[in-house]
Amino acid sequence: MTFLSSLLSADILGLFLMLAEGGTKISFGIYDIAKSLTIPGWIVIAILLIQSVYMIAVGIERWLTYSKAKQQSRQYAPKVAMALKSSNIDEAINISDKHKDSHLAMVVSSGLKEFAAHQGNTDISADEMEASKRALDRAIAVKTAELKRGLAGLATVGSTAPFVGLFGTVVGIIGAFVALAQAENAGIGAVGAAIAEALVATAFGIAVAVPAVWLFNYFTNKVTSFGVEMENSASELVDYFIKQRTKALKGQ
Repeated sequence: MTFLSSLLSADILGLFLMLAEGGTKISFGIYDIAKSLTIPGWIVIAILLIQSVYMIAVGIERWLTYSKAKQQSRQYAPKVAMALKSSNIDEAINISDKHKDSHLAMVVSSGLKEFAAHQGNTDISADEMEASKRALDRAIAVKTAELKRGLAGLATVGSTAPFVGLFGTVVGIIGAFVALAQAENAGIGAVGAAIAEALVATAFGIAVAVPAVWLFNYFTNKVTSFGVEMENSASELVDYFIKQRTKALKGQ
């Protein structure tokens, strides 16, 4: 952190120097900064652009996925509850298959299909009950992994973008010192482009990293919430299986 602070202090010092050179007309528009970027500077900007495009694409795709899952689960839950209340396993499976974007439907469907395979038996064994539980656990693991897709990339962008920008800052400051060494009596005009490149790289890196971290935390909380819902649904379904097994053993 001491090294980073010193670099940022150098950038701020550069800004003060630019303000102090009141008599020198220097243009620091976007076009002028882009025109003065060095090859390492363009590489840094290109990497940050790729990261920002990836962040936006993953953010939109995950938001749509989670919205569909939430919406379909709200529609699915009361329908499957009514089917199970009337002990209609086949109808419950059909309802689950029609809500493919629902995280609850995938979990419940896997457990129901495993249970339905042994439904004809009047004596459903404990091993068959355990098989249904394992099917539910597998479905939860698979769906959780599917819901987490892309989040690791967001975390990578959020953690690496500031360092990519910092690399651009270091390159820009090195360029500023080289320019000063080559022109001993020159003013801020000789090093202005290099300092501008350093500031742009730092600002761009932070601008990419902050939204990536926000999106990662937001989507992680969503996945955690979906996981709790799936666990609760699996637990309720196991209770339902136990009740059905008890009825079968009693001959009802």
